[in-house]
Amino acid sequence: MADSIIELKNVSTVYEGERVPAIRDIDLTIESGEFVAIIGPNGAGKTTLLETINGLLPHTRGQVRVLGQDVARFGTQLRSQIGYVPQEFQFDETTPVLVRDVVLMGRYGRIGLFRRPTAEDYAQVQEALELLGLAELAERPLGKLSGGQQQKVLLARALAKEPKILLLDEPFSHLDCAAREEVAELITRWHRERSLTVLLVLHDLEAIPQSCHRVVLLNGGRIRHDGARERVVRAFTLAHRE
Repeated sequence: MADSIIELKNVSTVYEGERVPAIRDIDLTIESGEFVAIIGPNGAGKTTLLETINGLLPHTRGQVRVLGQDVARFGTQLRSQIGYVPQEFQFDETTPVLVRDVVLMGRYGRIGLFRRPTAEDYAQVQEALELLGLAELAERPLGKLSGGQQQKVLLARALAKEPKILLLDEPFSHLDCAAREEVAELITRWHRERSLTVLLVLHDLEAIPQSCHRVVLLNGGRIRHDGARERVVRAFTLAHRE
């Protein structure tokens, strides 16, 4: 029997200065090795859910456990085992940091603050760069890349971390159709070959990989449906026709 790797019990999260919870009364269990898509309209709470799981937003009620530990207490340690790609990112064209160094940042949780990267660290960085088709851009400043290329760099950083969990917030948003298919296949391969647990936030239903085990539909900060891909997508589509 699979082990629960993420557990939320009666969780609500309220942004500072707000009164209405962005997510409320969330009960969600993700088993180790699952591939779950999270869908819903704008403002449904999808990003808030990922940030709560990642310990970036403190929940105001309930309990969040990741890898068996309380996120409120052990968030920093847990994030060293979580690959996270945010939806919103913007790097000024004057940003001088090189692509290779950004990807190497994904290794810092393993390296530690006062240790130098090893040959293994650099090998993982190179592998991630090659998988995302970024090897030729390794010495380029991040700010000089296109939005789609920058998004691939963040994906490479997440992969280089060798995480147990991937939290991906709209990872296809800056990619063209060809790159979207390529990255979707790569994410599917990571999941399959590395036994990763993947939570993938999407607004485009057609972008849900066929290999997803489950789809969770959020609306109004609550889970409205949770189950097989076809059933949840049908429910979402019907709701928007009414």
